[in-house]
This record gives sequence, structure tokens and C-alpha cells, in this order.
Amino acid sequence: MHNKNDLIPPHGGYRNLKSYQTAAIVYDATVVFCDRFIDRRSRTHDQMVQAARSGVQNIAEGSMASATSKKTELKLTGVARASLEELLLDFEAFLRQKGLRMWAKDSPEALAVRKKYSSDESDKSDRSDPYSIKTATAEVAANTLICLVNQASYLLGRQLQRLEQQFLTEGGFTERLYQARSQARKMK
Repeated sequence: MHNKNDLIPPHGGYRNLKSYQTAAIVYDATVVFCDRFIDRRSRTHDQMVQAARSGVQNIAEGSMASATSKKTELKLTGVARASLEELLLDFEAFLRQKGLRMWAKDSPEALAVRKKYSSDESDKSDRSDPYSIKTATAEVAANTLICLVNQASYLLGRQLQRLEQQFLTEGGFTERLYQARSQARKMK
């Protein structure tokens, strides 16, 4: 049980964050997409996979650092979001450069991906490829990933707002250290 006066509060728990779960889906699907549609020897292949990986890893690292540094948690959550934005631009460039259609935000296809995402229908399909990136056309795969990256970015934006509010109301580790030391001195 967490006591508000604990010097080191509970931290981690990133696997339960919807932002982490979504970023992990994006990472796994990006690897499949890049292996199928981007030359493995190209810099773009590596850059896209690394941007997707950075999204996931920075959420986890920020969550683990949160016990002793809210500043680091905020920074790494922002880095995760920025990495996913870089990835988003790569998927958009892929569609543009291949002359493929980019789905409008409210297109039937985009709405179908969002519906599947929000209803968790993906749990009923192949867990290693819940959005069928292994068999989708390049256009469908890239657009599906754009939808998922946008969802992850939205969740990270909300997470950043929550972290900011939490920092403003609760403070950070340095403040807790100072308060704990001040109370210890008063007890002497």
C-alpha cells in the first residue's frame, strides 16, 4: 500500500499503461511492415524500426525512473511521443512516395481500425499480428499503422498532461527528500 509520505513511491507498472501497450503493437507491426516493404539494407528500415522501438522503450524507462525523477519521466514520455511522430512521418512519406492513398481521419477504413482498437477485437485474432500487417497490402498496412501511431501519440499526450498535473500537486523526489530531511531534523 502506498503511503503519500513514502520517500520512494511505487513506480514502474508501465505494462499496464494503454500507451505502452499500443506502442508495443506499433513496434511489432512496424518490424513486420519494414521487413515486407522496406529494403532491409536501407537506412529507412533501420530508422523506422528504431523509432518504433524508442517509443516503447522510453515509456518503460520513464515509468521506472518516476520514483526518483518526475523530470526524467516527463522527458522520456515526451521522447517516446517524439519518436512516434518521427515514425508517423515515415509512414506518410512511404505512402506519398509510392503514390498510395492516405486515409482521411474519418474514412471508413480509419474508423474501422479505431473501432477494432477501441473494442479490443484484436485480442480475438492472432496476438502476434492483431491488425493483419503480415498479409495486408502496403497501402492498408501503412495506413493502419498511421492510425495506431496516432492513437499511441494521443494516449501519450494525455499521459503527459496527467504527469504534469501530478507533478504540480505532489512535487518530485527532491522535494520529498527535503521534506523528509526537515522532518527528521525536527524530531531530534
